[in-house]
Amino acid sequence: MQNEKILDRATYKKIKGMTREEMQNFLTNYYHNVMKDAESPTLNLGELRTEIGTIKGVGEKRLNEIMEVIEKHLGVNE
Repeated sequence: MQNEKILDRATYKKIKGMTREEMQNFLTNYYHNVMKDAESPTLNLGELRTEIGTIKGVGEKRLNEIMEVIEKHLGVNE
């Protein structure tokens, strides 16, 4: 991870020539893009429901209750 190059030479040169305002805009945009990617859930509720349904002793009624709790915490049905 330490040797991974995150910043290519062209971007580095562009950053070096930026004014304070340009740098602030660049960093703000970068931050918002990173946060947007981090907040995106990658949970497939259909697959989750199927997998939970395969657990012995979990019937349709209990499965529906479990899925309601999960969806509530994910903010799916608000």
